[in-house]
Amino acid sequence: MTKTIEEINEKIKQGKAVVVTAEEIIDIAREKGAKKAAEEVDVVTTGTFGPMCSSGAYFNVGHTKPRIKLGGGKVLLNDVPAYTGLAAVDLLIGATAIPDDDPRNKIHPGEFNYGGGNVIEELVAGKDIRLEATAYGTDCYPRKKLETLINITDLNEAVLFNIRNAYQNYNVAANTSDKTIYTYMGVLRAKLANLNYCSAGQLSPLLNDPHYKTIGIGTRIFLGGGTGFVTWQGTQHNPGVPRTEKGVPTRPSG
Repeated sequence: MTKTIEEINEKIKQGKAVVVTAEEIIDIAREKGAKKAAEEVDVVTTGTFGPMCSSGAYFNVGHTKPRIKLGGGKVLLNDVPAYTGLAAVDLLIGATAIPDDDPRNKIHPGEFNYGGGNVIEELVAGKDIRLEATAYGTDCYPRKKLETLINITDLNEAVLFNIRNAYQNYNVAANTSDKTIYTYMGVLRAKLANLNYCSAGQLSPLLNDPHYKTIGIGTRIFLGGGTGFVTWQGTQHNPGVPRTEKGVPTRPSG
C-alpha cells in the first residue's frame, strides 16, 4: 500500500499519524520487513547533528547617524574580522574566522580559543557583540569610524547560511606515522591509536535517502535552534561515486 505525502499530512492534522524515531524504525524494519514497516509507519524523525566548518551568518546592522559605508571598509566583531565586501551595512562572518592577533600555530599546537563560530553562537544567544569599524568615507556616507554594541534583537535581518552543511559520506582520518598529528578534526595519535570520523551512521538522513529522492531544495532542517531550509547543493556536492546495490556510497560523497 502506497501513501502520498498529502495523505500523511492529513493524518498528522488529525492526530492519527504513526511517528517513530530513526532508531526505532531500524528495529521495526528488521522485525517486520521494510514493506510492512512502510505500511504501518507514517513518519520517521531523522534529526541528527554534526559539526561543519563551512558555516556562517550574514546580517544587516542598520544605518548610523551620520551614516557609515562598511562595504569596502574593515569590521571586527568581538575582535574577529567580518567580511565587508557587500553593501553599506551588510556583514558576513564565517565560523572559522579568528582574531588578527591570534597566535595560530606559532605556538604549536595552537589553542584557537575564540573565533567566528563563537561570535555566531553569542549572537544567536542574544548577547551583545562589540562592533568596531573603519571606512573610507564618502559625501553620502561621511562617517569613517564606528564603535558600538549590536544585538540580534536590533538587527533588521540576521540569517545563518551554510554553504556546505552536511556530507552523505565522509573520510575517516587516521595516523600511521610515529608522531602525533594535530588536525581540524582533532588529535590523531601515532600508529593508528585512534580514528576521527563524523557521521550519524545508520541514523543519517542522507545515507537513508542515498539518491536524494526526498531531500532537496526546500527541505526543512533544524538550524541554530530554529527552522531552516535546504537552498541548494553544497559546495562540494559529489553524488557520482561508486555505490552499493542499495545506493549507499562506498567513497566520500555529498
